[in-house]
Amino acid sequence: MAKQPFRPESDPKKIYWLKNFASKLNQYAARYGLTTDEVNEMIACAKFFAFWMDYLNQEAEFHKKLTGYKNEMRDGVAPGAAAPLEPSAPDPGEIPATVKPGIFNRAFSLANRIKNHKDYTSDDGYDLGLEGPILEKPDLNNITPIINVRPGNGGHPQIVWTKGQMDGIDIYVDRGAGNWLFLATDTSPDYTDPSPLPAPGQSAFWQYRCIYRFDDEPVGQWSSVSGITVTG
Repeated sequence: MAKQPFRPESDPKKIYWLKNFASKLNQYAARYGLTTDEVNEMIACAKFFAFWMDYLNQEAEFHKKLTGYKNEMRDGVAPGAAAPLEPSAPDPGEIPATVKPGIFNRAFSLANRIKNHKDYTSDDGYDLGLEGPILEKPDLNNITPIINVRPGNGGHPQIVWTKGQMDGIDIYVDRGAGNWLFLATDTSPDYTDPSPLPAPGQSAFWQYRCIYRFDDEPVGQWSSVSGITVTG
């Protein structure tokens, strides 16, 4: 058995840790002498870092689609196949307020201050992510994600999954052509498929399957296939 480290190393694990740490700080502020500014700064840092990591993942996915589009326009498509759709660059949406560089230096410093406080308890530490639980090493050969697909915002399919000890999940889709296409790597459940819906009045049956990622590699077994009818 291994103990989950207090200081996460990968960016997906850092996001997960900081979101939990920042969201719970306020309830421990009085006990550990934290100021309102310190709590609010951690909340802002968590929002800022998660936003830009998510946008970076969207940009990486856009680059893959753009490369595929360029190649199909250059080389053509299979006889009878539809012309490729021009991919759309991701819209970052509302950008959160900028924070100072060194997000995790400050976060870990604040965490260590809490751990060194005279009133510190391991129960508080577990809740804040400062005392990692004892975890069985996952069976990376056989671990299998369980997914469910449901209607999301605007009728776009939402892939519901559980992260557990994994870093993320690779999502593949079959939009009725009988072939599986890479859709996205998601590091924070759940994922909504942003792809354009069918034309107004038209419907299609989209299917999804997923495989976990751990230490930047796909691991384990494929999930069962889950599908949903989407309507334009």
